[in-house]
Formats: sequence, C-alpha cells, structure tokens
Amino acid sequence: MTQTTGPKPGGALKSRSRVLRGPGGTALRLEPRALAAGVLLAAVVLVMAIVLIGTGDFEIAPWDVVRTLLGEGSPADDFIVNDLRLPRVLVAVLVGAALGMAGAVFQSVSRNPLGSPDLLGFSYGSAVGALAVITLFQGGSAAVAAGAVVGGLLTGAGVYLVAYKQGVHGYRLVLVGIGASAMLLALIQYLLTKAKLVDATRATVWLTGSLAGRDWSQVWPLLATCAVVFPLALGQGRALRMMEMGDDAAYALGVRVERTRMLLMAAAIVLTTAASAAAGPISFVALAAPQLARRLTRSCGPNLLAGALMGSVLLLVSDWASQRAFGADQLPVGVVTGLVGGVYLLWLLVSERKAGRI
Repeated sequence: MTQTTGPKPGGALKSRSRVLRGPGGTALRLEPRALAAGVLLAAVVLVMAIVLIGTGDFEIAPWDVVRTLLGEGSPADDFIVNDLRLPRVLVAVLVGAALGMAGAVFQSVSRNPLGSPDLLGFSYGSAVGALAVITLFQGGSAAVAAGAVVGGLLTGAGVYLVAYKQGVHGYRLVLVGIGASAMLLALIQYLLTKAKLVDATRATVWLTGSLAGRDWSQVWPLLATCAVVFPLALGQGRALRMMEMGDDAAYALGVRVERTRMLLMAAAIVLTTAASAAAGPISFVALAAPQLARRLTRSCGPNLLAGALMGSVLLLVSDWASQRAFGADQLPVGVVTGLVGGVYLLWLLVSERKAGRI
C-alpha cells in the first residue's frame, strides 16, 4: 500500500488519498474523507427515508416503520408503509440519485459548474415529449413516461450533433443547450395554449414535478435503469477525472476522449429522462447536488457516487419539508427544489463572478 497526497488546485481542495495495489497491476484509489462523506450521505438517505415513510396524515413512529419494513408491523401499518409510502420514497431516492449523477457527469464533461440537464435543455426535451402525448394524444401514464424518455433522448442527440465540431467542448455545449432550452420552452408554451382545459391542467401538474401518487409501476423501470447505467458511469470515473485536465492531457494518458464523452453523455441523458418520466422535471437537483458533494468531500474529480447520494438527500429533504410545511401533497416537491435551487443558482453566479471565472 502506498499513500499519496492529491492535488490542491488553488489551495481550495485538499485530498489525501491512498492507493491499494492489487495483483496484476490493479490499483484502487481510496480517499478517506470522500469515503467518510459517502458513508455519511448514505446514512442520511436511510434516516430521511424512514422519517419520510412515517410522515403524512397518519403519523408512524420511525421504529414502527422499521418494524413494518421487517415484516413485524400491524396490517394497517403494513398497508400504509409498503403499499402507499414506500414506493413514493423509493422514487424520491432513485430520482434524486439519477439527477445527482447526471449533473456530476455533465459538469465534468463541460468543465462548467452550470453544466446541468436543467440548463442544457434535456429536461425541457422530456417535458415536450410528455406534453405532446398529453395534449395531442391524451395518453395515459405509461404513454406519458414513454414520451418523456423519447423527447429527452431526441433532445440529447440534437444538442450533441449541433455542438459537435471536431469534438464537443464545454462552453459550446452549454451555449447550444441554453439555446435549445429557449426553443423547447417556447414549444411547451405553445402546446399548453393549444391544449384543452383538462389536458392543460394535467400537463401543468406534470410540469411542476411531483412525487404524489407514485407507486411500484414507477419504481421498477427507474430501478432497472439505474442498475444498468450507474455501473456504466462509475466505470468511466477514472477517464472522466483525466478529461477534467483537458482533452490533450487525457489523450496523452490514453483516454479515448470523444468516445468516452459520448458514452457518458448518453448515460447522463438516459438517467435524466428516466427521472423525468418517473416524477416530472424536478429542477435544480442536478445542478446543486454535485457541487455540494464536492464541497463535502473536498475531492478532485467528478464525485459521481457522492453526487448521486447528495441528490437523494436533497430530494428526500425537499419532499419532507413540503409535507411538513404545507401538508401531504399540497405543495409539489418540484416547487420546493425550484425555490431552493433558484437561491443556490444566484449564490453560485455571484461566487463564480467574484472568483473571476465568469
């Protein structure tokens, strides 16, 4: 085992890492602070999930929630916990994790703190797909989810192709994404004005982003997507860390830059569209989670896993706050994340301007 001290760019990040050498030249890099932060975030996710399951019109104590999850609760508690509230909480955990990891990927690929599915147009693409199904075809929940996925994937492909010029570079990707967001927002408004009153109301509710009424039919597709895409993205973590040093440096270190970038962007777009299909366009989680995770771990690199856990924490806390402050389901979680995220975005812009980066 050897111990190395990580880079300290500008003195802002201090990372002490250990490299475990294995057989065949394999190596595993461990950063104690990042590992401790990951364990802490996982614990917060577990605690908040238990608290949120017990929150509602019929309060259930945390220890009774645990007993019920272990199969020792009363029939009434079993119905409330396992049939009504557990699917909603699992959707919150998975949507937050998917958005957090997607945001970490986009911010690393673009090397820009504003690189987020919210600002690059992918969430709006999912919204257009879902609204088209609602307003033009009066489709059901499954059709709306499929429309959100198709819309997000088509938007991702379009943004990538327009931004491509001997590779996809950070600021070009952000600028193209902002332009796509503006056009898609105009299309969303057009669809709403042409919709019937009932369909427009349904579309507006979906656009807000909500966890109300989520059941196991939303859990399983999202869980399957995360189970496939998370290992794929985490497996490219080393290459993504090298790409943050610049394309030329990454090429010199043997990274197939454009192939890796396309693969990671595809993974992040799939995560974003799957999250939107399950809960609607939840704003600002993908923007804030990776940056909060980086400040917590003080680690260089993309912080993919920490970003995913932070995303789950943010969405669980926001859902709990919305229920505690306004009663169950009276305030959609997308409203809370939008309020908090707007304040965070203003703070981020001021910080970046003071640092001379924008």
